[in-house]
Amino acid sequence: MIPREILLIEPGYPNKYPPLGLMKLATYHGSFGRGDHVTFIKGENKEALNQAWDRVYVTTLFTFEWKRTASAIDFAIRAAGNQPERVFVGGIAVSLMLDAFLNEPRWTGVRFIKGLLDGPPAASLALSADDYDFGADDLAGTPVEELVPDYGILKHIDYSYPVHDAYFGYASRGCVRKCSFCGVPKLEGAQREMPPLVNLIEEVSKRYGEKKDLVLMDNNITASARYKEVIAEIRYLGFTPGAKLSRDGKHPVKRRVDFNQGVDARILAQSSMFLREMATICISPLRIAFDHIGLRKVYEKSIRMAADNQITSLSNYMLYNFMDTPTDLYRRMRFNIDLNEELGIRIWSFPMRYQPVTLKDRSHVGKNWNRYYLRSFQLMLQATKGVVSGSPPFFLRAYGENSEEFERLLRLPHAFIFHREYFENGEGRAQREEYESLRQSLSVSQEKELMSLLANPANRNGMGSGRFRQLANDRTVDQRIRHLLLFHGLDTQEDSKTQSHQLMSEMTANDPGLEEDEIVEDAGLFDYDEALSVKGTQLI
Repeated sequence: MIPREILLIEPGYPNKYPPLGLMKLATYHGSFGRGDHVTFIKGENKEALNQAWDRVYVTTLFTFEWKRTASAIDFAIRAAGNQPERVFVGGIAVSLMLDAFLNEPRWTGVRFIKGLLDGPPAASLALSADDYDFGADDLAGTPVEELVPDYGILKHIDYSYPVHDAYFGYASRGCVRKCSFCGVPKLEGAQREMPPLVNLIEEVSKRYGEKKDLVLMDNNITASARYKEVIAEIRYLGFTPGAKLSRDGKHPVKRRVDFNQGVDARILAQSSMFLREMATICISPLRIAFDHIGLRKVYEKSIRMAADNQITSLSNYMLYNFMDTPTDLYRRMRFNIDLNEELGIRIWSFPMRYQPVTLKDRSHVGKNWNRYYLRSFQLMLQATKGVVSGSPPFFLRAYGENSEEFERLLRLPHAFIFHREYFENGEGRAQREEYESLRQSLSVSQEKELMSLLANPANRNGMGSGRFRQLANDRTVDQRIRHLLLFHGLDTQEDSKTQSHQLMSEMTANDPGLEEDEIVEDAGLFDYDEALSVKGTQLI
């Protein structure tokens, strides 16, 4: 078999986990497979243009990363010598919005692959001997989906994934649910089992050395018919409570298991068996979805059963900007604080901003939210990298004593939010008091007009302090409203305030939070298309 030159490309977006699909393709093509020469790049490494490639693969992730993904595909075509038929593009975004990729004229000829590579390789990649595709004869080989990932390719790039020292895998694929906000039914279909984990973990260890953690990306492990068997496998592999790993004579490090897509409270609440079993492995954190207030009863029951089984490191996903209201979100966040205090546990919340799974950017605004509120909430979350702390003092300081106070905070000028201490207890206090006095004096119609200008639904690219300063000089706007807009035009990045008065900086230092590898993949913190930036935060 003649070795081929294979290029794997991950677009240049920031992401937490390495590209599992490309790692498996590397195994298929590399020394454990066809014996081809495999090169992996992230973004657009121009050195790749100096070599001839027999095939180029591009992975895709979030649909709202359309611009970076499109740029990567354009680069792949160039790397393939402007022979688009040599370029294969797959992954989540392609599977969710295949037509959008197929309808782009400049990508005519590119092979777009929808869904999982869970059939024989030639069939999954739609290879054809008539088109002189190498590998077209592989009609009975092991599906790429079931191959051991190639960790070696991660050394090809300088990018450091926050989670890398882990075994990555699936005990099951698909989901029994069909939630309207979720892309899993379209991506993976119905729930089904995957091969046992033991073979995967043992083979990874043999090829690339032992890994510290076990990250399972199942969408609904509690719905698996093999749930108890999976937990037994995890125990067998050494991931029991308190487990540690010692390598190369170094100090032992704690191991953990993370079902990183979360578990289903509606199933957990049906039987104490689920959490009894979960307590026999080093789960940290136990992630439970709390997508709307209607789940409160089953969510609460699940949390209490977890505490009864001494599972005290918990986190949850909180969908917002969907059908919820800011009050709904606050009630869910506050409920966790109450459970923390009562049960003596620690629940970390991760609000996840809803975006339609076929939207090319983050422009969606839920019917009960507005763009200004979303931006305000993002600023609050940025202080702790998207985490809502389980500490009561921190929470009350950041989000208010009640839902009315939360909404008041959402309406504030963004400088007041980001430089909270400066404007509440520092030199800017008089400015804040003047603002609040003026705001309270508005009539109902004036308040409505002000919020309309702040949310700015008619001008998608016009939100920001500069836009508000322009409006403050617009004589067609009510004079009192123009006065208030001057406060909204204050700069959030002013060094004299940022150095010592950034949002709750002292409290953040005293509330250590989660490790970086326990933070969620993407909490919707940043509006890339709106060029939102905060001092000390790099937007890639």
